[in-house]
Amino acid sequence: MADTPTSVWRAAVRPRMLVLLVVLLAAAAVCARLGVWQLERAEVRGAASAAREAERIVTADPEPLADLLAPGDTFSADLVAHKVVVTGTYDDDDTLLVTGRAHAGRTDGYLVLTPLRVPTDDGTAVLPVVRGWSATPDVAPAPAGDVEVVGWLQYAEEAGAPIVDGRTDAISAAQLLAAWGGPVYTGYLVVQTSDPTDPATAEGLEGLAPPTRAGAGLNVQNLAYAAQWWIFGLFAAGLWWRMVRDEAAGRPPLPGAAPAAGPPDDGGRQDDDRRTAQAPVEARPGA
Repeated sequence: MADTPTSVWRAAVRPRMLVLLVVLLAAAAVCARLGVWQLERAEVRGAASAAREAERIVTADPEPLADLLAPGDTFSADLVAHKVVVTGTYDDDDTLLVTGRAHAGRTDGYLVLTPLRVPTDDGTAVLPVVRGWSATPDVAPAPAGDVEVVGWLQYAEEAGAPIVDGRTDAISAAQLLAAWGGPVYTGYLVVQTSDPTDPATAEGLEGLAPPTRAGAGLNVQNLAYAAQWWIFGLFAAGLWWRMVRDEAAGRPPLPGAAPAAGPPDDGGRQDDDRRTAQAPVEARPGA
């Protein structure tokens, strides 16, 4: 027979529910700790993987830019941090200073952005090149004549404030097209080496680290394991609450239990007796 329904609070403070609460809270705590451990593993393994990837990016052999990207083509995500080599001529008169960028913990300097005129099969295209970071707006001119630049590709940014007095807050292909003419590449290049060497490097122009790809820094597999353990912990807490509600509603009868007592169901037997009594008696032979 089912228990009498009661309030959720009264069901929750019953001894067996309190014992279950302690057990399930302990299980949830273990799951939470295992999730934190997997998160720590994700950070450690992700950092090690990111360090290996950064070393690979720095030491990789460059590919010709023309083999990967053409002027005006869509810049795909897999091109980020790809090392390329390109030859062209700097247009130093159109150099821009990009404001609001941090480097080595400082935000009071500028990225030095100079257009590189690159010969192509269809004429000359413009490749935005970040030559480095400068603490002052006074930057030595870029190398004159043909220059071979090796560096890493990065996607262009959304348009920012208008370009004023040779300064901008965004490396936007659309804004650079309006300022420099075109066609313009939809990404830009972060310089690693230059031949001939950029004279500005001798006057304080600092090189930049390679761009990083989205998602770097955490190991996805361990991150998934951490999420699973936390879900298990929430399930344990939810299970106790569900059992409390069932307890408050009254437990159903056990499978196979005898039905509740009630008036005997002998109506069928009484009908059979009446039919037997009313049936005519057949005469026996020889009676």
